[in-house]
Amino acid sequence: MPGHKRQPSIELLEIIGVVKENGNEQTLLPPVHTPLSYDYVLVAKTIDNQEREAFKKQTEFIEELKKKNIRVKKIIDDDLVFYGIQAPKEIFEKYRYLLKVSDACNWSSDQNVVPLSTRIRIVHFILNHTPISSGEGLRDLMKSKVFEAKFCLHEKKKQRELKESWARWTACLQGQPITAVRNYFGEKVALYYLWLGWYTFLLIPPAIIGMVVFLYGLAFFNSSPLIKEVCETDTVMCPRCDEKCQVWQLSDTCAYAKISLLFDNNGTVFFAMFMAVWATLFLEFWKRHRASYVCEWKVSEWCEEEEELILEIVNDADCTPRPHKHSYMRSTLVLVYVTVMILVLIGLTHVLVVFRAIIAVVLTKGNSEFLRNNSSSCAMMLGAVLHYFIITVMTRINRMVAMKLCEIEETRSFAATEKSFTVKMFTFQFFTYFSSLFYVAFFLGRINGHPGGYVRIAGKWRLEECHPSGCLTDLFIQMAIIMVLKQTISNVFEFTGPWFNRWLKRRRTQRLQRKCAHCYLKDDSEAKDGAELCDICKIRDWLSNYRLNDVDSFSLFDEFLEMVIQFSFTTIFVAAFPLAPLLALINNIIEIRLDAIKMVTLERRMVPKKTNDIGVWIDVLEAIGVLAVIANGLVIGVSSDFIPRLVYRYRYGPCANGTVTDIDCMAGYINNTLSIARMDDNIKNEFSENQRRTPSGLNVTYCSYRDYRSSDDYSLTPQFWLILAVRFAFVILFEHVVVICKFIAAWFVPSAPMQVKNDRLFDKLKRLKEELRSFEM
Repeated sequence: MPGHKRQPSIELLEIIGVVKENGNEQTLLPPVHTPLSYDYVLVAKTIDNQEREAFKKQTEFIEELKKKNIRVKKIIDDDLVFYGIQAPKEIFEKYRYLLKVSDACNWSSDQNVVPLSTRIRIVHFILNHTPISSGEGLRDLMKSKVFEAKFCLHEKKKQRELKESWARWTACLQGQPITAVRNYFGEKVALYYLWLGWYTFLLIPPAIIGMVVFLYGLAFFNSSPLIKEVCETDTVMCPRCDEKCQVWQLSDTCAYAKISLLFDNNGTVFFAMFMAVWATLFLEFWKRHRASYVCEWKVSEWCEEEEELILEIVNDADCTPRPHKHSYMRSTLVLVYVTVMILVLIGLTHVLVVFRAIIAVVLTKGNSEFLRNNSSSCAMMLGAVLHYFIITVMTRINRMVAMKLCEIEETRSFAATEKSFTVKMFTFQFFTYFSSLFYVAFFLGRINGHPGGYVRIAGKWRLEECHPSGCLTDLFIQMAIIMVLKQTISNVFEFTGPWFNRWLKRRRTQRLQRKCAHCYLKDDSEAKDGAELCDICKIRDWLSNYRLNDVDSFSLFDEFLEMVIQFSFTTIFVAAFPLAPLLALINNIIEIRLDAIKMVTLERRMVPKKTNDIGVWIDVLEAIGVLAVIANGLVIGVSSDFIPRLVYRYRYGPCANGTVTDIDCMAGYINNTLSIARMDDNIKNEFSENQRRTPSGLNVTYCSYRDYRSSDDYSLTPQFWLILAVRFAFVILFEHVVVICKFIAAWFVPSAPMQVKNDRLFDKLKRLKEELRSFEM
């Protein structure tokens, strides 16, 4: 019953040193006992009816564990039954011996004690590979609710040390105790935080340069002839929409023109090239940084497959490993499903396009003059918000589809499943996040037609045009909204969700407040090994771990995926959003502490896993680096006004003939980018009489729009084709130069420091000499 506190029996009170004298409890003072470490805990619902199938399976599984000489401690607490699992010393000795004779690991010969993190990993493997007579394993028993939960226990002393040095907000500007994290959570978690810390540290240069590029544009606010021309012109522009939209003045976009110059300036080209090379240097220096730690941890030559074989032999000496298999039929089926899923995600981009076009029409028909005049901007912002919600929903769907596809593949091991799942999930998430951005970057405003020949959806809704200040403004706003929303909302839910769940569990479960001098005369975490806590103190400790939020094998995957998606935002479209590295830097400083606090205090302890790299994520990051070169080259060459400005300066502007003049070389550029549409009989059905009237009431006979077309027949001018040729030439040149720089950078930076290579060399020599001496003896 809620609030009911179960009283321990008199016998148990006597055991723990609490006796009753004259009706009053008095505490004896025996020698302090310390906890005997339990490697794992299983939790199940208490079942009174012993004839139930769940009870029989529960009992049978525990008996199978006992047959392997595994110690099981059962404690019942109200409606829960806890099983403390502790493997015998012989199992760990077998593991140590097999690891020593293996060529896959550098096991230190003076390490006589198997660390608790290693013991937990071994016990975790044994539990998951112990079937009952029906063939069901622990995973099946968990799905059928025979067992409610499984977890390894937090070590209070080390947990407190990590909290003091790492998992607290006041440590935001401090370094990370990576080795301590590795000793507690294992190499896999430690390498994630090592990578995240290194990524955050190397974001400082691009964050500074991105800010400089931003300020560079800010410095030319008042002196730029382009801004002056926009703000002082009296050019009349064509209506942005049908029916209620009127012609408008180009000078109305003066503020937007200033904003666009903040990220669409000459410094953007340099910054895009820098970021492409930076992505390569980041990965190369990461390999060096990682090599130093894995050499120190003695896992340089660790092999996942051999580790798995060792664990299988420790669990069952007569085991037969699961063979490698490949099916062309299954692979083809998975490839077809992946293709269909990608097409669905691209289809959602078309839904966003239609949504924005319809919303723009709806806003123009409204009564608000502000919404009518800014219908395109409002539609774009609403589309970005809708895109964020689509991302949230599709993330869950993508996960389910990726897991189903992994089941179809029938991968050999969990490691193979994790690798396959990572590739599929990232692919789906990439298209979910970036399909809309690719449309905005490379298609928006280029397929919408011209006055008298607008492209319409279902012959009714006009396709949206670029922002009046330029196509890159749309991409900037879209990225800013998605990136800020994603990082802010994700961090809020990532922290408050586990905190609220833990609070809710504490409300629902009985809190044991009793302490006994037998165990708690001193802090149990400071006591010696070998003694054991009493049952009351055990259940108190186990309940506190049970109330924490559950973790699974893919908990760390979610953290990696979030950061790799952010890395994609930071590199792929950085030419349109120079402030992305700065936002990522600020977010990551907070993210490291959020993840640390969550992992140390709000979640159950992850099963420590051994590894020597971040796995398939390094391949994903390298693919992103290549894609960043292509995307940034296309953004600068196709989406920005860098090439049109360059062509105008040297071919059509006042300085084209090479003579020195007192006129700025970019004078007249804005007018040069506009084409004229005459509102005569040729397009009389395109604009109504009301649309041809300016806000001041004057009727106009022609209007301007952004394009390079003839005013007679709306055909493309020679200047358009020249600019198009220069665009493609720039993209090819940009990509080749940057790719060459990437290869030179990758060659120039060794993958491991020389000190690390020398240490490994002498370590191998020492091991061989020790083996030779033992042979001669």
